[in-house]
Amino acid sequence: MDAPRLQLDYFDGRSARPQAAEIWLSDGHLHLSAGAEAQYAARDVRWPERQRHGQRQAQLPDGGLLSCADAAAWDSWAQGSGLRDTVTVRWMQSWRRVLLAMALLLAFLFACWRWGAPLAADLIVRALPASAAQQIGSQSLDYLDQHWLKPSTVDTARREHIARRFERLVAASPADAPLRYQLHFRAGDKLLGPNAFALPGGEIVLTDALVELLHDSPDALQGVLAHELGHVQHQHGLRMALQAGLVGALAGLVVGDFSALLAGLPALLAQQAYSRDFEREADAQAHRMLRRAGLSPRVMLQFFERIAAIEARQTGVPALLSSHPATPERIAFFSQ
Repeated sequence: MDAPRLQLDYFDGRSARPQAAEIWLSDGHLHLSAGAEAQYAARDVRWPERQRHGQRQAQLPDGGLLSCADAAAWDSWAQGSGLRDTVTVRWMQSWRRVLLAMALLLAFLFACWRWGAPLAADLIVRALPASAAQQIGSQSLDYLDQHWLKPSTVDTARREHIARRFERLVAASPADAPLRYQLHFRAGDKLLGPNAFALPGGEIVLTDALVELLHDSPDALQGVLAHELGHVQHQHGLRMALQAGLVGALAGLVVGDFSALLAGLPALLAQQAYSRDFEREADAQAHRMLRRAGLSPRVMLQFFERIAAIEARQTGVPALLSSHPATPERIAFFSQ
């Protein structure tokens, strides 16, 4: 039986003028007749993907091009010649398979976000030198100082008193103390509100508004700082930054833009909403440190009561409330 033949246009790669040609497949080779006859191994030809509309074009290994304006005629010839669509094309031609592919992609992205990014971040944190974490924290603090934070207006004596008490609290729990930490006092805007947060590398920032909020409850303030020290000890800020970076990189591969993530990373660290597991770890450390220093963990209830009062009378929720929610679970934990 003779192989099916197809008439089409042939471009030799040297001239823009098409030549009338005829092609057929035989014994694993593409035969081309356009004045002179040539043949190419079928596996070396770059065959077109079948689509609903548009002309078909096949690229030849010597730079030539076959072009067929009649897509239906090409598809009929290809089927009769034994050319099979690739798996990708067969999936593209089925809406059910397209929907399945989208579902699988979404499931993959969710798995990367839920399990892959945290696992990868933990592995990177273990291998990352301490100097790198300190550099990230220092640069983040510099950025926040330029855009969000202002010099503290709390008097020097009061700042030194809070810092000395915190040093004694840390000294009472050497097993829970990180290798390095540094306490910074800063003033912030209304959005930041009464706040405390930890940056990678051991930088802990305490705002004037939080000092004022707990001015008559210094033990509760120490509990908040112990909580932030727990984030430092367990490197939650670095792990979260890496997770955000990995997720952002994955999103960048999809949408092709990394700039928003890189520009927003310092602000993300300042308003960090840790996972529940991170919060439980930091709370557990604060609970231990308060007890070892001879303080009751119940002092944290004063802190929760006051931020709840702020939430009740303000429509805009300060960063402290979104990143340190006074959940019933946390209140019950510190009531023990």
